[in-house]
Amino acid sequence: MEAKAQVRHLRMSPMKARRVVDLIRGKSTAEALDILRFAPQSASEPVLKLVESAIANARVKADQAGERFDERELAVSAAFVDEGPTMKRFQPRAQGRAFQIKKRTSHVTVVVAPVNK
Repeated sequence: MEAKAQVRHLRMSPMKARRVVDLIRGKSTAEALDILRFAPQSASEPVLKLVESAIANARVKADQAGERFDERELAVSAAFVDEGPTMKRFQPRAQGRAFQIKKRTSHVTVVVAPVNK
């Protein structure tokens, strides 16, 4: 039984978030949590919370279905980052010009599923 967790409109560029998500794809959840706790990137904190949320969602699904749940059997089966809406801001420049600043956002999705042994 797989479970999914999403964070939408994360105020981080998708390229920076993908660097962190690529580290955990395909790993067991325990290993992914350890990697994210010690990763120096700023995107590791929201992705860590997202993986913990996906584990909790799996626990709730298992309880509702009356199935046995073991967190150690879960693995990150899918993890991806999509681009969210971009906020456009302007910064004044010399001689009355304006310079556009793009504040990018991300939609991050993590799916955990039991490992087939």
